[in-house]
Amino acid sequence: MTTTTIRIDYSALPEGFDLSRPDAIAEVIEQALRESGIPAEATDVLSHIKIELPTAQLGAASRTLAEMRLI
Repeated sequence: MTTTTIRIDYSALPEGFDLSRPDAIAEVIEQALRESGIPAEATDVLSHIKIELPTAQLGAASRTLAEMRLI
């Protein structure tokens, strides 16, 4: 299985995300993707959120992330 990594810089996050809790942001993103049927892992990295997911589900993940105003 091929995986894709998406990185979202904290400075690009829309209002409403609590930047003091990056681990919680990653958890919210991961949960939203999983609810959309995408087995993703989102983790807090020093300067960004790293999201790893199956490349075959990149289109569906993009839709979910766009609905969240993350991309």
